[in-house]
Amino acid sequence: MGLGDQTPDGTANVFDADDVLFGKLRPYLAKAVRPGFGGICSTEFLVLRAVEFTPEFLRYVLLSDEFVSAVDSSTYGAKMPRANWEFIGNVRVLVPPRNEQVSITAYLDRETARVDELISKQELLIERLGEYRVALITRTVTRGLPPDAAEAAGLDPAPPLKDSGVEWLGKVPEHWDVVENRRLFDERDERSDDGDGELLTVSHLTGVTRRSEKPDVGMFMAETLEGYKRCLRGDLVINTMWAWMGAAGTASEAGLVSPSYNVYVPDSQFVLPEFLDMAYRSRRYVVGMTSESRGIWSSRLRLYPQHFLSLVTVVPPMNEQQAIVAYVADIEDRVKRMASAVRDAIERLGEYRMALVSAAVTGKIDVRRSAVDSRGGV
Repeated sequence: MGLGDQTPDGTANVFDADDVLFGKLRPYLAKAVRPGFGGICSTEFLVLRAVEFTPEFLRYVLLSDEFVSAVDSSTYGAKMPRANWEFIGNVRVLVPPRNEQVSITAYLDRETARVDELISKQELLIERLGEYRVALITRTVTRGLPPDAAEAAGLDPAPPLKDSGVEWLGKVPEHWDVVENRRLFDERDERSDDGDGELLTVSHLTGVTRRSEKPDVGMFMAETLEGYKRCLRGDLVINTMWAWMGAAGTASEAGLVSPSYNVYVPDSQFVLPEFLDMAYRSRRYVVGMTSESRGIWSSRLRLYPQHFLSLVTVVPPMNEQQAIVAYVADIEDRVKRMASAVRDAIERLGEYRMALVSAAVTGKIDVRRSAVDSRGGV
């Protein structure tokens, strides 16, 4: 039997409290919702008015794997695949009696809530792992290794601290140098005559990466790279407009960067590029770069060379930099593996959720028995 009626299309779709909305753009994402109130929505949503179904049961039908797969196979458009009502309106689905629809809906409400709670906990774990990584890097580039790691590396686990003289930096180990950037960096302002080279971009999420790997948000592709700035491996590159968000990092390869970026050559005998990459993407250094940025409102702040060079960088002895870089790389590898395992678990939970919905709306699960079991029956 078909799904019901669709409200007319226009520049916007109007829906009532008992209507169900289904996202026709990329239907494989399984976007279906019953708002529970009336309003107006984008025409990218189909507004379905249940005829043979309760609205709650219709929503679950639209979320079932069988329905989503059928609709997804009918889409048109390669980059922005869409489904249309002509196909969806003719999809045939099972329609149980209304009392069974109510029972199935109650069962799925309960069971999917449990799955959603598990997914939320896993997503929170990923968030906590990210926060741990950020806190760890900020700690190591301003205070050194944690005591146990420092001791294992043959370093003082509790070095005395001194006031750095910089508010955003705070106290640092007494034996570390606090160096004004104009003594540590030279600005590189070399331009490409032919535009030949790998285009690199800088964002707060990925640091310095190839344009083809991680496009920078909002960055357009110029017709030619002539006049773009050259950078070499180990150079510190700062996205002038987004320094206040931590869009900085050292280049792992030579390439070209936007003329609006600034490129700095560090003293390689004094500081490791890998240490600088961590430092200038850490929370405290972001605060420092923000404090020296100029402009009105956050989206218009700019960190110009004269202001960057007036900042300071705290520099540990070379052997300690090496120990910090190795330690953080090991921890980051562990965090990435843990986060990957958690994402896999979330994906499996999502698959289980869809399978559960599909099994219930097609009668493969006896929800009457499940209802008894949930109350402690036998």
